[in-house]
Amino acid sequence: MATRVRPLWIAVFSMAWLGYWMADLVPLQLLLPERLQEIDPQSKVFDFAVINAVSAVVLLIGLPVCGSLCDRTRSRLGRRRVWFGGGVLFFAGALVVTGLQNTVFGIGAAWSVAMLGLSAATAGLTAVVADRVPDEQRGTVSSAIYAPQALGVVAGLALVSTLALSVLGGYLCVAIALVICAVPFLLSYRETDSPTTLLSLRSIVASLLDSLRHRDFAWAFGGRILVNVANSLGTCYLLFFLSDGLRVADPTASLLEVTVVYLFACVLCTFTFGPLSDRMRRRKIFVAVAASMQAVAGFVLAVHPTMDATFVSAALLGGGFGAYMAVDQALVTGVLPSADSRATDLGVMNIGAIVPPAMAPLIASVFLSTVGGYPALFAAVGVLAALGAAVTWQVKSVR
Repeated sequence: MATRVRPLWIAVFSMAWLGYWMADLVPLQLLLPERLQEIDPQSKVFDFAVINAVSAVVLLIGLPVCGSLCDRTRSRLGRRRVWFGGGVLFFAGALVVTGLQNTVFGIGAAWSVAMLGLSAATAGLTAVVADRVPDEQRGTVSSAIYAPQALGVVAGLALVSTLALSVLGGYLCVAIALVICAVPFLLSYRETDSPTTLLSLRSIVASLLDSLRHRDFAWAFGGRILVNVANSLGTCYLLFFLSDGLRVADPTASLLEVTVVYLFACVLCTFTFGPLSDRMRRRKIFVAVAASMQAVAGFVLAVHPTMDATFVSAALLGGGFGAYMAVDQALVTGVLPSADSRATDLGVMNIGAIVPPAMAPLIASVFLSTVGGYPALFAAVGVLAALGAAVTWQVKSVR
């Protein structure tokens, strides 16, 4: 039975996620678009969409497979630490390689390889909550996962902008930060159990298929996909929206300002909703409210696309997303089908959190090129987030 974790444990766990989010999202928000703008400005939207679509396919396969392998790993260092540590090193190396590329194909290939490292790191790190954290702390600990998300983006953007780093310098910066932030948790974490399932191709495939056969797990998975697609659509082309849609004088500086607003709201709501859901022993009502905040953000920007509205939407989108993921992660750990396949099941569930940011540019490019531009894109954000709230409410085994 899991025992309560201490504040220091939560702190180093959160630090590991800070490096993770910085390495994952700073390239998506700034470094990849910036490099594509330099290489192929006329086709930057299409190039970005294709690169992310390919990486999404890698994640779609990599996340559940790495999770299943993580469950079946035997090592004196522990299965979670091996996969998280190995994934971090692989991811960091691939980030540097991505920064060295000078062609669209090279960038896409290197970034897709980096997603294998991300998948391995995710497998080890997400399973820790179900392994180690008791139910009454999972909202609080989930807050420690997602509060660093916006902080990592802002810290990365600020470093790249303030130090005037080149694209390669930016990739080196986030790769180093990823490793540094991971070390304290890798050195301090100890496994609490050992795998009971033998490693075989048949067992891996069977476990992947079994996860979605559980009703509440499937509903939670569907809600997570919808809300994360909505949030990703609202943020993936923000730099291009500021430059091409609103035509602001300094898009990079404006992006940093908007991201700071997103950060503040995200952190505030994450650390409010997560612990509050623990105290009230309720998850679904908080998930619904958080998803609805994101829906409102999309509709506001669809109806009134101005700089002021962008700041309002950033606050709603950031606050709603931080609150949603903090509580939804706690909800998800309550619907896992089996204690013997936690990393496997979370690998499937993580598709709903990590693949949408990669798929969003391709989906968004359709709106921007054929279906009404940015107003239609932001309206889709509102509709999808609202549907995500409704779908998650169908979960019955968690209050």
